[in-house]
Amino acid sequence: MHRNLALTVPAAITESLSKQLVEIEDVISLSVQIGASRKPVGDIITVQVLNRGADEVLRQVRAAVASPEELSISTAELSSIIDPVHGEQVLNDRDEAIWEEVEAGLRHQGRPTPNYAALMALGGVMAAVGLVSDPVPQAIAFIAASIISPGFEPIAAIPMGVVLRRWHVVGRGMRSVLIGYALFILTAGLTMLWLVGAGETSASALINNPEVRNISNPSLKELLVSACGAAAGIVIIAAYRRSVIAGALIALILMPAAALIGSGIALGQSHLALEGLTRFGIDVGFVIVLGLLIFYIKQKIVHRRESLE
Repeated sequence: MHRNLALTVPAAITESLSKQLVEIEDVISLSVQIGASRKPVGDIITVQVLNRGADEVLRQVRAAVASPEELSISTAELSSIIDPVHGEQVLNDRDEAIWEEVEAGLRHQGRPTPNYAALMALGGVMAAVGLVSDPVPQAIAFIAASIISPGFEPIAAIPMGVVLRRWHVVGRGMRSVLIGYALFILTAGLTMLWLVGAGETSASALINNPEVRNISNPSLKELLVSACGAAAGIVIIAAYRRSVIAGALIALILMPAAALIGSGIALGQSHLALEGLTRFGIDVGFVIVLGLLIFYIKQKIVHRRESLE
């Protein structure tokens, strides 16, 4: 995917900025609408640019505008650019999202709205059922809980905010993590209590479940899978390849471990709750540490600029 940037800028800089942007090799087309914007008042410069040139366009725009209040930018993905003159450049474009899109995506997925809360709660129910199920339905329950629960994005927002020094992003991410996982753990615990009360399972079934033992005492192989899942999830977000993020979420044990915390507390099995908390902390640590590393590399090598938001 390539980028379409609609820049609303003060009329006084339109001509000079347009000349600068035209000189960028990765800008495929540029058009200007004089006086077209009413809010904010100004001209609209529409730029169709390859991914690898989007950051340079934004750098030039930010340098040209005296005050951020005079600037408004909207971004969109272009499915394709058909331009025979620049055909080779288009074919060799890279797959990177700009920081503003990454942040907007993380904010959308991790904002503690009623929908976010509902998905985390439903994930807690399914993960709790999975803890006391046979292998096949257990795998289904864990996979479903990991995919539908938007618990990865708010954690990923923390290292991104640190790398870009956007502390409000870090704060929002931490708030969403606390709210979302508190609800997840609560619903998992209540579900386990209900299942035991209904005679569907027992504390011994939870303690002796083979996968619960794997969560509590992970091997090096299992930790390696989780670490790869955490790294893959960060790369997927940074590359805007959201259609394949399910694999990364399944590799992590965030949701089963969080469900084990709630279930252990609910059944008075404090050792299980502690083991679940330990495994949960390990996977969260993978996301944060590897997120810091990958986002830092992306900033230093690919983007080399701060977010405009």
